[in-house]
Amino acid sequence: MSTTQPLFQHHKHCDEIFADAEEACSNGDWAAGAGAFASFAGQLEAHFLSEEEVLFPAFESATGMTSGPTEVMRGEHRQMRDLLAQMKQALADRDSDGFGGTAETLLIMMQQHNMKEENILYPMCDSALGGTDIGNSIAQRLAAS
Repeated sequence: MSTTQPLFQHHKHCDEIFADAEEACSNGDWAAGAGAFASFAGQLEAHFLSEEEVLFPAFESATGMTSGPTEVMRGEHRQMRDLLAQMKQALADRDSDGFGGTAETLLIMMQQHNMKEENILYPMCDSALGGTDIGNSIAQRLAAS
């Protein structure tokens, strides 16, 4: 297993739960939407923390790069957390337009973010951290979330 393989797989998992939440809310099924959204938000936070607490520090230590791509990703994580908070409020208000509009913004941001990670940062991490046990640690964290 590559160092970042669990994160690649988890991107797909998060996308599926996000689609469930978006569909339920767009259909006015607020109870199902709330459950799917809570699951999605929890999984996304677990993903972010796996990167911020495990992968990024290991990569920065191995390469000496502390203000490069990992800092950009942390900034995007902050922006996505803000969008999640807006979606949570729209969900509580049963504001389908607010939820849907913010969900669309988040979807575009996640797609762009994931492309940068999967095509640029993750290969850099795999190269710098090959032969370490980081991938197993990340897989265990994500499985426990």
